Amino acid sequence: MLNYHIVITKAIKTRKFMPPKDNLWELLENIKYLEENSVVAVTSKVVSIGEGRCVAIDKFKSKDKLAIKETDKYLPRNTVPHGLVLHTIKNNLFIASAGVDESNGDGFYILWPENPQASAKKIRGFLCKKFKIKNLGIIITDSRLVPLRRGVVGLAIGYFGFKPIRDYRGTKDIFGRVFEMETSNIPDSLATAAVLEMGEGSEQTPLAIISDIPYVEFTKSFYDFKVSEKEDIFYPLFSAVKWKKGGGGF
Repeated sequence: MLNYHIVITKAIKTRKFMPPKDNLWELLENIKYLEENSVVAVTSKVVSIGEGRCVAIDKFKSKDKLAIKETDKYLPRNTVPHGLVLHTIKNNLFIASAGVDESNGDGFYILWPENPQASAKKIRGFLCKKFKIKNLGIIITDSRLVPLRRGVVGLAIGYFGFKPIRDYRGTKDIFGRVFEMETSNIPDSLATAAVLEMGEGSEQTPLAIISDIPYVEFTKSFYDFKVSEKEDIFYPLFSAVKWKKGGGGF
């Protein structure tokens, strides 16, 4: 008998969510059923609109200046091939233009949530109470580019309700070799599956439910899995360029 799991990811259609401010809690009412041990993905854009994190384009016409205010540090656009993006590091994440985006913004730039972790925790509390469940994870998603590949994949800029790492260290592979370094990044893996289902265009599916995930360990505590730049294996690349200091917040 085969022993396997099928992880199910289901995107949820909603009405248009209107910048600069709309009711996130009303939008979450589109979730009609949640069972224990699920993870809910919410795109960062609707969380930001719910928090009023929008800036009118006609009042702040330079996206780069806004991104520089929002980021911790950045590389000028003229250092990037074809000047396509502004490379930035925000909240210890390598991301284009500090996450500032005008797509589906109806004349507004939409920033990241002020504190994605706090936003995820608050959404979890709302949904746990509504559906009377205890084990629930939340991820706040965005999309990012992968070096040397075309197209974007999902990224969890915030998460809460589960441990973010699946640790194989000390266990053995199929030939008995002991793993020394292997760990799996659960938030970003789930975000990639969710973003693929939610889409990047006019789908109007900013929510997704991921269920039947056997390897997620649910918890009410927050576990951080950030790596400092100097300890990261990509540090030789990050340290080889001259970063400029950003504003660190709008």
